[in-house]
Amino acid sequence: MKVLVQAVAVWGKVAPSHSITAIMITDDQQTIVTGSQEGQICLWDLSSELKISSKEILFGHTASVTCLAKARE
Repeated sequence: MKVLVQAVAVWGKVAPSHSITAIMITDDQQTIVTGSQEGQICLWDLSSELKISSKEILFGHTASVTCLAKARE
């Protein structure tokens, strides 16, 4: 059984920088993926009404994310 969990971002008064350097949309057009100059990868939900909401932020890269690609099935 798949359980959906709402992503929650926790930080102080100022959110971390996310200067977008790469962007990709999934084939189903429901998720946008962005890479940043700060080395983060963010996943965003895209609704059918074109509303964007944050889903996940992935940390760990030490260099800018300048390219995004999807894996083959």
